[in-house]
Amino acid sequence: MNEQIRLLQTEIRADLEAIAQAYDALNQLADRLDEPEVTIAVAYYMHVIYGLFENLFRRAAVLFGNHVVDRDQWHTQLLRRVALDVPGVRPPLVSPELYESLDELRRFRHLFRTAYVLSFDPDRLTIVLKHARRIEPLYARDIGRFLEFLDVLAETSV
Repeated sequence: MNEQIRLLQTEIRADLEAIAQAYDALNQLADRLDEPEVTIAVAYYMHVIYGLFENLFRRAAVLFGNHVVDRDQWHTQLLRRVALDVPGVRPPLVSPELYESLDELRRFRHLFRTAYVLSFDPDRLTIVLKHARRIEPLYARDIGRFLEFLDVLAETSV
């Protein structure tokens, strides 16, 4: 189990680096939403950011047996599960405030993936961007706490 925990920690840290890089790219464009081609790039980076979070959550869910089997609702269920405190098993990966904004990004990601248009409603995009920006200062704190929990778990499972 210790090896699996250490591997998960390493993967999470790599995911955090990728998320930070995606945020760097997003932040370079986010103040230029009046340019149509920039709105597409901003939408793309928000889509990527949520996908990176979802990959991180899936890795943690696998280790702790939180597999989601409902193929129709698995994106929603996965996010709900990582927000749960499971006593005796694991703490939540995300706080309620982070969950709220991630859920908004999750809904936007679904829209982005199923949209067959090259433009997005600027008002809607602005709302989602606000949530994406709210996530940025929160995720390192929440996932950092989870990494600390994994450190303790690895120490006790030796």
